[in-house]
Amino acid sequence: MRHKKLGLTAAILASGLLAMAPAATASTVPAASPATACATVYWGSLPKAVPTYSSATVHDVRTGRHSCYDRLVIDLNGKNVGYSVKYVDNLYEPGSGKKVNLSGGAKLAITAHAPAYDAKGNPTYLPGSKVRTLNYSTFRQLAYLGSFEGQTEWGLSTRALLPMRAFVLDGPGQGSRLVVDVAHYWY
Repeated sequence: MRHKKLGLTAAILASGLLAMAPAATASTVPAASPATACATVYWGSLPKAVPTYSSATVHDVRTGRHSCYDRLVIDLNGKNVGYSVKYVDNLYEPGSGKKVNLSGGAKLAITAHAPAYDAKGNPTYLPGSKVRTLNYSTFRQLAYLGSFEGQTEWGLSTRALLPMRAFVLDGPGQGSRLVVDVAHYWY
């Protein structure tokens, strides 16, 4: 009997709470504006670097758009990958030194301390085209500059010199991802 009383008491309390729920949800909280939601973007524009080298190889490169920033993801088949990401005046192909021109107000040089080829020299990453036009909120063009002496480089043009961050995420599986985010504005 005691359990039934507790069950009945719980049901009475629950129905009372449910009766109050519509009144609680009647007042809505205004949605945050994009500028407010992006206020936590405080990355800055100084170079980002991790000096480690890895036996990982580059396998793919993807881009995407978010509400506060555009994102570049470099997929690797291993972990502990170092990198360098910095704003530069000009971009050059590794090895040849040939200048690469991209449209946009600023240019990022992105280097993954991992080759885009295996131990036998076979490519592990081949882009569909050397330069991709993106025309995102921040990203303008992405250029595969090349892979030379264990490093792989890209040039990324942006609308302007804007806050950016770079970091490595583990996964999927035994792989990792080098992520570069560039904010849409200085918030």
